[in-house]
Amino acid sequence: MMPSLAVARTEVPTGIVAIPVRTRLVRSGDDLVSLVADAVAGIARPGDVLAVSETAVAIAQGEFVVAEHIRPSKLAYVLSRRAGALATINQPESLQLVIDAVGPWKVAYAAAMHVFGRLRGKRGAFYEIMGEAITAIDGYTGTLPPYERAIVLAPREPDEFSQAVADRTGCGCTVVDANDLEKAKVLGASRDVNRGVVEKALLDNPHGNGDEQTPIVVLKWRGEGLNPLWQ
Repeated sequence: MMPSLAVARTEVPTGIVAIPVRTRLVRSGDDLVSLVADAVAGIARPGDVLAVSETAVAIAQGEFVVAEHIRPSKLAYVLSRRAGALATINQPESLQLVIDAVGPWKVAYAAAMHVFGRLRGKRGAFYEIMGEAITAIDGYTGTLPPYERAIVLAPREPDEFSQAVADRTGCGCTVVDANDLEKAKVLGASRDVNRGVVEKALLDNPHGNGDEQTPIVVLKWRGEGLNPLWQ
């Protein structure tokens, strides 16, 4: 377990603390509810909210594809070369999964509208049109070994998983997609958790984005008044 980190952001009430919790390597088929409960025992208390990495949940559910098992099309190669360096779709294998999900014509249309939008000073049209087809995929760069060549998909039923963890631990639980670009999104949560506050508390990504192996963050309220982590 890493030391607790006071969340120092103007968007977040002063008094929220984030504690990253290290676990063993998560594997496909793991009982992740039990793994999380065991990892936070003695750390988390009722009133705390757990933030579990969506990558860990997806891997435990077997929701990933090894890049070598994908054969990118010419369209995937052409478009991926024009994506930004930090974009998931700059990997032809990842983009091919998107093409398989929505069809090549929709991807080609989204790419054309993206170019048209850029000419008019608008950015992000491709991502707006593709929506969940893009956000459901994590590229293989940066994923902890032995999954560094695995493309991780969206976890199944994140609300149900979160509620199962909450019932087991007595704490709130969320499944979160966070990164080092100051973006965090709650994909699922147990009842009565304040999703907006959790997202803002994780903008600095206390999970880490490398080999920290801390897929769980315990959020605690040490301020005065009502706990803002709860609705």
